[in-house]
Amino acid sequence: MSGLIRRTDIDEVRSRVNIADVVGDYLTLKTAGVGSLKGLCPFHDERSPSFHVRAQVGRYHCFGCGEDGDVFTFLQRVDHLTFTEAVERMAAKVGVELHYEDGAKAGGDSAGRARLLAANKAAEDYFASQLLTSDAEVGRTFLKQRGFDEQAALQFGIGFAPKGYSKLGEHLHSLGFSEQELLGAGLIGKGERGNYDRFRGRLTWPIRDTTGHTLGFGARKLFDDDQGPKYLNTPETEIYHKSQVLYGLDLAKKDISRSRKVVVVEGYTDVMACHLAGVPTAIATCGTAFGTEHIKLIRRVLGDVENVDTHGLGEVIFTFDPDEAGQKAATRAFAEEQRFAAQTFVAIAPDGLDPCDLRLKKGDAAVRRLIEERRPMFEFMIRRILAGFDLETVEGRSNALTATAPLISGIRDAAMHDGYIRSVAGWIGVDPTQVTRAVRVSGSKPRSISATSQNESVSEPETRVATVSITKLPNDPAVRLERDALMAAIQQPMLVGSDLIRRLVLTPFSNEHLALVRNAIGESLEQIESTDWLNSISASAGSEISPLVFELALAPMPQKLGRDLSNYCKAVVVSLIGRGLTAKKNELIGKLQRTERESDPEQFRNIQEQLMGIENERRALTLE
Repeated sequence: MSGLIRRTDIDEVRSRVNIADVVGDYLTLKTAGVGSLKGLCPFHDERSPSFHVRAQVGRYHCFGCGEDGDVFTFLQRVDHLTFTEAVERMAAKVGVELHYEDGAKAGGDSAGRARLLAANKAAEDYFASQLLTSDAEVGRTFLKQRGFDEQAALQFGIGFAPKGYSKLGEHLHSLGFSEQELLGAGLIGKGERGNYDRFRGRLTWPIRDTTGHTLGFGARKLFDDDQGPKYLNTPETEIYHKSQVLYGLDLAKKDISRSRKVVVVEGYTDVMACHLAGVPTAIATCGTAFGTEHIKLIRRVLGDVENVDTHGLGEVIFTFDPDEAGQKAATRAFAEEQRFAAQTFVAIAPDGLDPCDLRLKKGDAAVRRLIEERRPMFEFMIRRILAGFDLETVEGRSNALTATAPLISGIRDAAMHDGYIRSVAGWIGVDPTQVTRAVRVSGSKPRSISATSQNESVSEPETRVATVSITKLPNDPAVRLERDALMAAIQQPMLVGSDLIRRLVLTPFSNEHLALVRNAIGESLEQIESTDWLNSISASAGSEISPLVFELALAPMPQKLGRDLSNYCKAVVVSLIGRGLTAKKNELIGKLQRTERESDPEQFRNIQEQLMGIENERRALTLE
């Protein structure tokens, strides 16, 4: 096992890494005020973004579930890394050479995940090189017949696994990978003749996470003597979980975020066809049905937020085959539809072609047209139900109305809800008032995005909501001013200036929790110019108040973009100090009025001098 990484190296890596860039590989971040970004939390399911990242502070905080930390904490939580693995990954990213306390190099248990990723990358490179060999002619022919040339194969990382029993295993062993590592990565399996290559005689597609790391493979059968399934995927491993990955998302994420559209297709070649045809937002599941975890992943990349400004702007477009399997897939997708805030659509080619075949037979424009002419998911499902009834009979129309009413009831958008009442009335051939009554009688309620069925098992991280939180502070002007001044001092100490912060910590506070944060700042003044400023305040605050410290450090300051941040930070702190001086002045005036000048002239003169000092200090504040 490797030794501990030197603290100075850890600090160096942390200082060089931009946490916003790292988090942005996993979810879409939008501006949320000066120096603050926000997005949908990757650690709990939510409709409105409460996950904030502040690059200057180097931390994140979720105001919904309480999760917070730095870039290493984020990687530990989102990718299930050890602390050492997180540091090593970031060190490699920013080019910092790490040193260990005992002089050892990275290795042992802490590098287990890294070794699995390295094994998959080595396998990807090997498969890609094999695609150029004479043995892979059948694979190149397969690709050519589907409209994919050498450049397309290179773009999507396609490779060829030779037919030999253990050629990949032998190659990776020669690179220093152990049997345990190759078994752990799912690249080889154990058989009667010894270890064998899992993917033999197949085309391979690397399946990557949003950061571009190869987690596993999908492999397509090429030879008639292959008794395996048409498509074979990497089994569940420490790094590959098929319900939590989407093929092509690493390539599509930027276009998805920019356009707020995602196209869900059914296979690897469909993803390729869409991208090459000018639909770069296409992704696909990997050997499993589209489910809850896939939705969470898409929503984070899509920035799928439901509120007045953005509701209905995002689009999720499903493509399905017209066969029975495709219809079942459509039904499953519809069951999850309202987990999205975005509008959902269905795209099915009139002649039943999937995107890959459609591109082959009718060209790139036909693929783009397929997506452009998508139909709303609700319309698709309602018409599918209506197709099962004889609408020429009274009984058929009545039964159709009963069957479709619960679907209309589940539509969240009020305008769309009323629109479908009118449309269904026309499709069935009844008066809209009959549809309205049927919808009301159905008694169905709209499903929540976060709702789960009784049979559904959703594993969520344990939440850690702070007992003392910004969201629980009293909503009055005095407390808001104290909160904003502390935010400015913690987030921008250099802009506020050490002199003002020293005065701030001597200012009386009305809120006891914020007063404890103020005290912690006072105990950390020696660290004001250090990168440990925030951590020092947190340590001084103690475990109960520490979460509030981090919330103040991550929360967006109520300062409009384009305004001078330095002026704002100083002004809000000056306002709080000035408020304290005014309170002190009023207290002394009252005391002066209660003091008889003739009977206690020394006390009277002392109070007057204090008043003059406070007034001078107030004037000095306004001049700074």
